Amino acid sequence: MKFAMVIDLDKCIQCRACVIACKAENNVPPASFKLVRERRVMQWISMIRISYEEKYKFVPRPCMMCDNPPCIRVCPVGATYMGNYGIVGQIYPRCIGCRYCMNNCPYNVKVFNWHKPEWDEQYKKSFNPDVSVRPKGVVEKCTFCDHRLQKAKEKAKREGRKLKDTDYQPACAEVCPTGAIVFGDIDNPKSQVSILSRSPRAFRLLEDMGTEPKVFYLAEEV
Repeated sequence: MKFAMVIDLDKCIQCRACVIACKAENNVPPASFKLVRERRVMQWISMIRISYEEKYKFVPRPCMMCDNPPCIRVCPVGATYMGNYGIVGQIYPRCIGCRYCMNNCPYNVKVFNWHKPEWDEQYKKSFNPDVSVRPKGVVEKCTFCDHRLQKAKEKAKREGRKLKDTDYQPACAEVCPTGAIVFGDIDNPKSQVSILSRSPRAFRLLEDMGTEPKVFYLAEEV
């Protein structure tokens, strides 16, 4: 089983619900006006402008979860790793903040925690207890909400069955109001994400770099 994502640009309305859901789910700290001016915004999934077929559109950009990830090859302490389900993870206590992985990622999806995370007291009550609060000086990134995957695995084990790709969804896919974000097992040829990834409309960002990203986009229908 290998998890992948398809983002349909024909359905995406650029509402940024996925960005907000990711922040809330993963305890991503907000940025003050000062940090915004310093370009220290902390986001695990962001809206970027891409061009295709002579069009421009703002689209969600999570981690591309590459099958041939350049970030893993340069990490000197093994803080970035490839999980069993094709998810490129990040071990925060092991990260030394050298940012080699950031420099080697062509998608610019990793962020460095420049400052000690700070929240108003009223927001601390809404922290997700399943996700740690990362300290200053580490690299953070999207993990397809790996903590949800761990819960799904534990539930499947208790029920005495194998994990199914429909057992969990990352926060961004769950909240998308138009169903533009599809998530599932790309190794299963009958899964929705696998079928969509083979669509004539499907493309991947910077495909010619050989990173083999597992996030696909569907071009708008003419």
